[in-house]
Amino acid sequence: MPNKNPYNQYKQTQITTANQGKLIVMLYDGAIKFLNIAIENMDPKTYDVVNNNIIKAQDIITELLLSLNMEEGGEISQNLFNLYMYFKRELLEANIKKDPEIVNHVLKMLKELRDAWDQISATETRSDKNMNIGSKGSFSIEG
Repeated sequence: MPNKNPYNQYKQTQITTANQGKLIVMLYDGAIKFLNIAIENMDPKTYDVVNNNIIKAQDIITELLLSLNMEEGGEISQNLFNLYMYFKRELLEANIKKDPEIVNHVLKMLKELRDAWDQISATETRSDKNMNIGSKGSFSIEG
């Protein structure tokens, strides 16, 4: 049965028509959203919500890891790989300790990376329009 919810249809269209850079930004947005929810629920101590949202953020970081093209990405891919692994370790510790400071530290770095990817995505989109090429840009994150 097709999904008739207009919001879900809009989100699906947004995902299927986005360039690679925009998809990465969307992943970062999701991780940031889930970590904010985790932090908000640490004070009233609803640890089940904290746990679930940290795990969701870790799953997104795993997707970011899997999207790296280590062969073509060179040093940048290796640095992102190291950062993503660091984020996963930190979030594991934050989840065990229920420590909002660790989550905030990861959140700050994720926001900085998200902003960088947003700039790359905007550049890629402008280049695509100027050159009349398809949705693939000049960089590859395919694994």
